[in-house]
Amino acid sequence: MNKNTIRNFIQKALEEDVGEGDFTTLATIPENVFGEANLYVKEKGILAGVSIAKEIFQFIDPKSVVEIYIPDGTYCDGNNNVAFKVFSNIRILLKVERLVLNILQRMSGIATITNQYVKAVEETKAKILDTRKTTPGFRYFEKLAVKIGGGCNHRMGLYDQILIKDNHIDFAGGIDEALKRTKNYLEKHSLKLPVECEARNIDDVIKILKYDFVETILLDNFTIEQTKEAVKLISNQKKIESSGGINLSNVRDYALCGVDYISIGSLTHHVRSLDLSLKAKLK
Repeated sequence: MNKNTIRNFIQKALEEDVGEGDFTTLATIPENVFGEANLYVKEKGILAGVSIAKEIFQFIDPKSVVEIYIPDGTYCDGNNNVAFKVFSNIRILLKVERLVLNILQRMSGIATITNQYVKAVEETKAKILDTRKTTPGFRYFEKLAVKIGGGCNHRMGLYDQILIKDNHIDFAGGIDEALKRTKNYLEKHSLKLPVECEARNIDDVIKILKYDFVETILLDNFTIEQTKEAVKLISNQKKIESSGGINLSNVRDYALCGVDYISIGSLTHHVRSLDLSLKAKLK
């Protein structure tokens, strides 16, 4: 867990939400009064973000006590499962309630759909990857949720991998020109980054295979038959990633073609949050 990333996010999120003060809470709740709240899981799915919630409470008030009953990555039946109990200053509980729920609900939704994809490709070698189609400022948490759901993270950003896609290729003047420039750039700057290149058809695959420094070929919007042809042609010379037009109804068909990775943008950009609630525990 990257605590600096989490704490920087918490500070910015509270500035956005609390502003000059949580005046409703300040008006209704006396100072220095303590209480408990439970996190209830009200819908079936994979729970994610519990560790983040604990970090939030203890960052805002180190004296907060969080008892976790259901850890991240656990499947819940949605029957009002109690994931954790928190004891803290009531003003703090109310101030961070929405922040905690927003994080947990979205992360749990992502973990849940990711897990469905992971189960769909069981007993194949394919790994489910996320993409950069994430919420600005929330990428760390969304990619963590993918991992909690059993998926794998693709590149974190533009800085940790070379991924030459269609626009790069077209602006550069073609695959050969894009790859030659990439090789020269890496050598000139003494950079050692993994290199992946997108192919839009079999002819592109043939061109990319000529470049030894390319580690992975991305088959973009290939049909099942085209994917099988490409896998046979590549024949373990490079890693293969499939992407585009893949969903739960056909992901296993792509996995059975023999690809190494399947990237699914909808894991993070088209996800429904899980229904959770944080409620006061009445004495």
